Order: sequence, then C-alpha cells, then structure tokens
Amino acid sequence: MESRTTSRRNFLSLVSMGVPLGAALAACGGTGPTQTGAGGGSGNATTSGGGGGNTATYWYLSTQPQEGVRTRTMERHNKANPNATIEGTTFQNDAFKTKIKTAIGAGQAPTLIWGWGGGGLRSYVQAGAVEDLTPWFDQNPAVKDKLFPSAFGAATVDGKIYAMPCETLQPIVLYYDKRAFEKIGAQPPQTWGDILDLVPKFNAKGIAPFSLGGQSRWTNMMWLEFLFDRIGGPEIFQAVFDGEKDAWNNPLAIQALGEVQKLVKADGFVKGFSSITADSNADQALLYTGKAAMMLHGGWTYGSMSTDGGDFVSGGNLGYMNFPPVDGGKGDPGNTVGNPGQYMSISSKATPEQKEIAKKFFAGALIDDTSAKEWVGTGAVPILKGSDAHFATSKDKDFLTFVYNIAVNAKSFGQSWDQALSPTAAEVLLDNISKLFQLSISPQEFATNMNAVIGK
Repeated sequence: MESRTTSRRNFLSLVSMGVPLGAALAACGGTGPTQTGAGGGSGNATTSGGGGGNTATYWYLSTQPQEGVRTRTMERHNKANPNATIEGTTFQNDAFKTKIKTAIGAGQAPTLIWGWGGGGLRSYVQAGAVEDLTPWFDQNPAVKDKLFPSAFGAATVDGKIYAMPCETLQPIVLYYDKRAFEKIGAQPPQTWGDILDLVPKFNAKGIAPFSLGGQSRWTNMMWLEFLFDRIGGPEIFQAVFDGEKDAWNNPLAIQALGEVQKLVKADGFVKGFSSITADSNADQALLYTGKAAMMLHGGWTYGSMSTDGGDFVSGGNLGYMNFPPVDGGKGDPGNTVGNPGQYMSISSKATPEQKEIAKKFFAGALIDDTSAKEWVGTGAVPILKGSDAHFATSKDKDFLTFVYNIAVNAKSFGQSWDQALSPTAAEVLLDNISKLFQLSISPQEFATNMNAVIGK
C-alpha cells in the first residue's frame, strides 16, 4: 500500500470500521489489446489524454467476467451522458502493464489510468503524470464515504489522494477440489505441515498437489507473501517496504524462502508449472478438471471458475479457505494478502473537459448500485459499503460472505509485493522469485539480490 500520511508508509496500520489497510494485487491477464465495442472504439494512445474534447479514454483489463462489468459500467455512463462519453480499450494483464508505462512516459496516457495503486502509483505521482484528487474528494465527501476506508491507503502518496478506489475486495484464497480429497481420504490442510504431508498422497494418485501458472511469476509470489506472514508476521516485509538495509536477510525471511523450495523439491506443484500461464486461466483449468487438488490464487478466479468450469462450482465441488498457519510461526492465521480495491487515476495531460468527464464517472456509474449488483454477480465483493446487502440473493453468497469476513476481520491485509515496491524493485523481485521456484538460486542468493535494490 501507499499510505503516507507520515514520513513512512505503515504497512501494518488498521483503519476504521474494522477493515484493515491493504492494497492491490496484480490481477490475471495476458498479451494483447482488443478494442471494446463500447464508447465508440479503442482509446487513442497517440494523443495526450486521448480522445476529443467531449470524449475521455479508458484502458482496462480484458479478463472475464470482470471485463463485462467494466464495459457495461462505461456504457451506462455514456447513455446518461451522451455529450461527455468515454472510449474504452481492453488489454490483457501483461500487455497493459507495458503499454500504460510506455504511454505515461511519453505523455500520451489515456484519461483514466486503471491500476493497482501502491508503488506504481507513486512512480506516476513522482513523474507528475496523474491529477491530485484530494480537493475533489474534499468537495465530494459523499463519494468518499461510500467506499471502504481501507482502500485509500494504496491511493495515497505523501498524504494526498491520487486515485479513485473502485471495483472489488479480493484477498488471495487457497482453493481446493473436494473430489480430490475424497480420492485420498484426507481433509483440507490445517497447517503448513499438513500441506507437505498431503503432497506425496496426491502424487501417488496421479493428481498434482497444486496448480500453478508459474510463467506469470506473480502467481509464485503469493506463496512467499503468505509464508513470510505466517512465519514472521507482516513485520518482515514491512522492513523491506520501509527500505531497511539488508531486510531480506532476516532469518525468518530465509526460512520462508526455504520452505517454498522444500515444496518445489517435493513435487508439490504440477509438472511444467514454469511454462503455464495464469493469463490464459490454464492454472484454473487444472483445478476444475481434476488434474490438480489445490490452487493458491486471487478471489477474482472464483468468478471465472464458475463461468468456465462446468458444474465444478455449481455442483459444490470447490472448497476454499484462508492460508493455514505454520507451526511455530509468529503470524496471525487470520491475516491475508490480496486486493481490497482497484484504482483509477486521471492523467494530468488530459484536457479540462476530459478530467470533468472522468470525475462525473467516478461519482456516478462507477459506484452506483447497479455496479455493486453486477460485481456481486461475478462472485466478488464490491468495495462499496453496504454491498453485503446483495449477498442474500446471490448463488455465491457463501463465498462472498467468506471473502467479506476475511477482509473485515484480518488484522493485516498486506499489499501485493510487486505493487508495494517501486517498478524497478518489483521487476527484480519477480525475476528472482521465478529463479527461486526453478531452484536456480538459493534462499540466501535471493535475499542478496533483493537487498541490492531495497529503496530503489
């Protein structure tokens, strides 16, 4: 997260209403843009701010079912504001990250800059690329009051708000196939030790213990985020986050790095995981087709598994739980990591007319009741206060309640590491995580490599 109301970002601080501070996790995605039909076509990346005087531009992720909600939300805005419309362009995840950085660097960003907050947003602020929204929120307290306070940490840099929190709460979840556990006559793991004990039992039945889209790298990262927390508590990454020298050398950090390699060496992940992409949802398919027993992944994958997995979800075969404790660990087993919101900033290069269109979108269709209902319909918990009122009539009410309770009750809701850190440090992080999982570097080599980019 990027909460900087003091001189240091406090990764551990809590907020009002019992919702813990956190920030966004890199979501799923892939490799190329596709033009949406809404708003008149694709965003114009060749014009500062994009679009004409009465048109704002908006780039966002193409993964379904989230893409559909984003597109329909934009369409509702356009219908209500025919003289102040928004053009949308969709990108898969990795292509979006590359494209948006390039566009911002060239001063050609879309009007609406979708993202995950944290370190990435801070880099935009330092470059003068995004609008300070603090005065607008001060003038529109009703808008701010509709959102969970926890979401504003990752939207805030040096005490100023530079992004509109939006969309959904998405902690990382340990999913499992109940059918696979029935085949080996076992119960879901209650501890990290249970996970290691289950590995040979699933392998003996020809079932991969865990699915993993390791080519995407950030999927591997979720394992380390939880192991660091469960073994040492959130203070371990807090030290990295705060730029403390040699913070990665903490003995508990080295222990956590060693534990994940222990799982890799035990064949805990599906064979060939380093060539499997999360962008294509191939990792999810391994779970719902019975080829893997478990998967650690974002809350957003529930919706796509429900859509694409046949009767896997509707038939009651999907189980889910928070990551279990590690024996002797210092971390609270109620803690989580993940994404309590997504974020939209306004390009500082946009015209005054485009900026007004964006703010009208923020106060209207983006946070209206229809939007909340649609997000619930995807199996996700909206960031809006009172959205749990829509759970009762949802076929996914049990999962929604599970996610909501995790987010509300966790003492620490940790920000995804690659979003908390600067883009420079994040790329080194992802590269070294990939090497760690491929067993090409040791835990100590990982720590040494990462200590070299602390604070950069």
